[in-house]
Amino acid sequence: MSEKTSATGTYEEAFAELQRIVNEMENGEISVDELSLKVKRAAILIQFCKQKLSNTEEDVNTILKELEA
Repeated sequence: MSEKTSATGTYEEAFAELQRIVNEMENGEISVDELSLKVKRAAILIQFCKQKLSNTEEDVNTILKELEA
């Protein structure tokens, strides 16, 4: 597995990859050798998703404030 140090693309793509990692962990499909890399990748994906959600919330709030004016 090549380690990706950043997440790009859409929220849906990142979330789907995160779900795959979680499923692999739950099913015991990850070797001890891969575990650290998978956990690091999951942390990157979580941060990416949190940022996307935060940005979207800010955008929606801005739009709603503009509509009220």
